[in-house]
This record gives sequence, C-alpha cells and structure tokens, in this order.
Amino acid sequence: MPRAKGGFKTKRYRKKVLSRTKGYYGARSRLYRVATQAVDKALVAAYKDRKLKKREFRALWIARINAAVRSLNTSYSQFMNGLKKANITLNRKALADLAYHDFKSFSDLVEQVSKQK
Repeated sequence: MPRAKGGFKTKRYRKKVLSRTKGYYGARSRLYRVATQAVDKALVAAYKDRKLKKREFRALWIARINAAVRSLNTSYSQFMNGLKKANITLNRKALADLAYHDFKSFSDLVEQVSKQK
C-alpha cells in the first residue's frame, strides 16, 4: 500500500494557514513551517492584547475623570465615593465620556455628589 503524503485536506489546511500570513515578510508568508510559527505567535499576541486593551482603556477613563474632577476642586477617590453614597451607577466609561464631551452636565453631577457628603 503506498504511503499517503497528504492530499486535498492537507493542502486546504496549509492554504488556510498561509492565507492568514498575507502581508508578513519573507518566509513567514511563503513557507508553511515558518508561517505556522508566525500565525501561532500572532494569535497569542492578539489574545494578550485584547486583555491589555481593557486595562489601558480603564486607565484612560480614570485619568480623564480625575482631570475633570480636579478642575472642579475635588479628587477622584472622593468623587467615586460620593457616587457610591449617592447610589449613582454610572460606569467609568460613561463618566469619562461625559467629562470629555459634555463638561457642563459632568460639573452638575460633581455638584450633586459633593452635596451628598
């Protein structure tokens, strides 16, 4: 019985891997063995960076809220504590968006929270 060297299915799988490496430099986009390593590394980096993206955006939102709140003579921690005491459930993304795009309503919110003390 002759040895099976891989037919249609092997070719299809390898083609799928090589199609993922379009735009890669040199052998990484042409040779299957090198391309699989490049794809694996890229997928690991993509997974890791999806997690990092969440962390970085949260830090950005906190920085924006802090800057806006400090311009109104209070601190971030006092503001967040006041929100909790006032039972206002706005997340940091919404608060940062409010501070960035609609400062007037954000300052009204800060006043409302500071009265809560």
